[in-house]
Amino acid sequence: MNLRFASEADVPALLSIYEQYIPTTITFEYELPSPAEFARRVASVSEVYPYLVLEEQGAVLGYAYAHPIAQRAAYGWGAELSIYLRPDIVGKGLGKRLYQVLIRLLQLQGVHTVYGLVASPNPASEGLHAALDFRVMGVQHSAGYKNGRWIDLLWFERAIAPYDPDPAPLTPVSQLPPDQVRAVIDSF
Repeated sequence: MNLRFASEADVPALLSIYEQYIPTTITFEYELPSPAEFARRVASVSEVYPYLVLEEQGAVLGYAYAHPIAQRAAYGWGAELSIYLRPDIVGKGLGKRLYQVLIRLLQLQGVHTVYGLVASPNPASEGLHAALDFRVMGVQHSAGYKNGRWIDLLWFERAIAPYDPDPAPLTPVSQLPPDQVRAVIDSF
């Protein structure tokens, strides 16, 4: 298996995986984004945060990325995590390993808290967050409406660094020392 950063060439494979989640309540999107919109999202996230692709023999198995938890400057040391895997590899421990690498990269960047927002019920994602020492910080009741029902949103959080009184600005992933990034990626 190979773990690497996403590129625009990955968009069709990433969309193929994401498409399988559109009919479910795991994502709150009703329609699959266009390739152009999805490419814009990947590029936008990649400007600052890791957008990782897991592949085996050239086939994309899944992806994970981080993005801002909110837009105001004071939120800059927190990041929301997202992960999507092909259904045939769920439950094999690859999601956990992928999340662990993503979190290590975020630590290098200077992120202090990571968050997972999980539409509930979603036993696989809830279990993943619990296994990685996230704690439920709250429930946003009836946060979304999809497939004829109201869906709760569980908010998970995990501190990944000390809360310094004067934190350094977040370092974009592209500006991290390449040897440190490679060591983290290779730890997969």
